[in-house]
Amino acid sequence: QVQFVESGGGLVQAGGSLRLSCEVSDVTVSINRIGWFRQAPGNQRELVALITASGGTNYANSVKGRFTISRDNAKNTVYLQMNNLKPEDTATYYCNLEISGDRNWGQGTQVTVST
Repeated sequence: QVQFVESGGGLVQAGGSLRLSCEVSDVTVSINRIGWFRQAPGNQRELVALITASGGTNYANSVKGRFTISRDNAKNTVYLQMNNLKPEDTATYYCNLEISGDRNWGQGTQVTVST
């Protein structure tokens, strides 16, 4: 069945870095549009990074220049490299198809950035 399993979150000081991983089952990442989303309590879920089937990428303005999305097709895994983290990046991070609706959301991985 379709699964998106996120890992790699943690507690980091402002200015630090983390790399998140998204292991995907029953969806081939190389032929789909896969996004990283984040949601903080009381906030709307937002798309922060996207990778397309052709390998193109797009980013929310708030993370441009700091975050990089990539994939390893052999591992069917998508990554999010996060550099120069800021307290406002604190959220639960999820991966999923770009057009996901209420489907296939995993547990996410918590990122907390301290001042």
